Amino acid sequence: MTEWEREHTGMLHAHPNKSLAATIELSLASPMFQELGPDACNLLGVVAFFPQGVNENHLDWLFPTIPNRRTIFDKFCVLSLTHQSGGFITMLAPLRDYLSPKDPASSPLLDITKWCYFSRLAANLNPHKYGFEEAQWIKSEDVNVEHLLNVFMSIDANSTYIWTVCCSFMDHLFWHKRRLVMLGPKIEGLPDDHILKPECLFGLSRLFDSVGNHTEHKRLLFHTLKLWRERGNDPRVASTLICISNANRLLGLRMEGMHQAEEALGIYERLGDMLGQSRSLQLVAWFMHNASSSPSNEELNVAEIAASIAIKLLPDEGEQFEVCQCHRLLGSIYSSKGEMGKAIDHFEAALGIATSFDWRDQLFWSHYSLAQLSFHQQNFGDAHTHVERAKSHTVNDAHYLGHAMSLQVGFWYFQHRLEEAKSEALRAADVYEMVGSVQGVDNCRTVRADLKPDHLVTKRCPLLPWNSGVAAGVLVGPD
Repeated sequence: MTEWEREHTGMLHAHPNKSLAATIELSLASPMFQELGPDACNLLGVVAFFPQGVNENHLDWLFPTIPNRRTIFDKFCVLSLTHQSGGFITMLAPLRDYLSPKDPASSPLLDITKWCYFSRLAANLNPHKYGFEEAQWIKSEDVNVEHLLNVFMSIDANSTYIWTVCCSFMDHLFWHKRRLVMLGPKIEGLPDDHILKPECLFGLSRLFDSVGNHTEHKRLLFHTLKLWRERGNDPRVASTLICISNANRLLGLRMEGMHQAEEALGIYERLGDMLGQSRSLQLVAWFMHNASSSPSNEELNVAEIAASIAIKLLPDEGEQFEVCQCHRLLGSIYSSKGEMGKAIDHFEAALGIATSFDWRDQLFWSHYSLAQLSFHQQNFGDAHTHVERAKSHTVNDAHYLGHAMSLQVGFWYFQHRLEEAKSEALRAADVYEMVGSVQGVDNCRTVRADLKPDHLVTKRCPLLPWNSGVAAGVLVGPD
C-alpha cells in the first residue's frame, strides 16, 4: 500500500486463500514433485493430518508400504512443503489446513499409518516383564496417537476396537508419560452399557492418580465399581475396591479405606484368589500402621500379622513386585515398633529384589527408608550414602528428589553443619517449585530461615516429619 501511494504502480490483487492455493498447487505441479510418484500427495496428507507431523526416526515403521519414503521427505523439504522441528517432519499451519484429508476415513495411507500406531499399542504392558521398556516410543508419539483416537472416535463411536486401543493408549501413558488426556469427556459420555466403558473409566482414573489428583481418581473408580457390580463381575469388583481403598489411603480416609479392603478380602477369599487376598491384607496392614501419628502396640501387632500373612500368600516366583512391597511394608512396621534389626533386614530384602529388576521407584524408597534408619541410629555416613543413592533413582521425578533433599537437610542439621543444611533446603525449595508443590516450597524456605545454632540444643529440625525416633508412617513413601 505504501508503494501504491507513492508510485501508483499497478499491483496484482489476489485473495489470500486463493493465492495460497495457487502457490501450493504450483509446487505440486513442479517437475521435481511429479518425479516423486503417486505416493507423494498421500504422504503430504498424512503429515498434514498430525498436529506435530511425523517422527523422522519412525518413518520405516509408519510407512512400510512406501519404498522410497526417505527420498520423498527430503524432496518435500527442498520444495519448502515441510520442515523439521524437534525431530519431527511437519508443515506450517496454512499448509496443514489445505493439505489435510477432508475425510480422514477415506485416506488409504492414513489408514495404514493408523494401523501401524494401533498395532504397537496392542502390546500387553507388564512393568515386571521383559520388553516393557520398548513401549517408551509413546513418549514422542503420544500427541499423534491421541489425535488419531480423538478423530476416529468421532467417526466411528460404535467401534469396539477404537475403545480397546484407547485403553491401551492410557496404559502406555500411565507407565511411560504420566499426563491427562483430552479424551475424558468422550469416555465418560459413553453409554453405561457399552462393553468397554468400565475399562476406559479405569484407565482414565489411573491417569488422574498418576498426576496426584486422588479425588478425581476416586470419583471415576466409584463409577467403574458401579458398572462392574451391575454386570456381576466379582473379580473386577474386588480389584476396583482395592484401588478405591488405596485412593482413600492417599486421601487419609482410613475407616472408609479399611471397609473397602475388607470387602475385597472377603470376595477374594470366596474366589480362592491368593494374590488378591495378599493385596487386600497389605492394605489392611498399611491402614493399621498409619492409624495415627503414633499407632498403638496393638495396631502395630495387627499390621505385622496382616503383612506377614500377605507375604506368605505370595508365590515363590512370578510376583516379585508384590514381595518387594511386602518387605518394605514389614520394614516400616518393625521400624515403628523399634525393632531396627528386623526393619533393616526387610528393607535390604526389598532393595535386593528391586535391584534385580531395576525398579526405580522401589529402589528410591528402599534407599530412602534405609537412610532414615541410619539417621535414627546416628550413622550419618550410611545415611548420606543411602540418600545419595535414592537421589540417583529419582530419574526425572522432581517430587521424589524433593523428598530426598528434604531428608538430607536434617542430616546436615544434626551434624551442626548449618550452611550445608541451608543450601540443601534452598535447592529442595527450587525442586518443589518445579513440580508446583506450594507446601514443599514454603516448608523448605521456612526451615532455611529458622536454622540457627541455638536450635541444636533441642536437636529438632522443623523440616523433618518427626521430633524423636522414627514416627509411624515416616518410612512409607506416597506410592
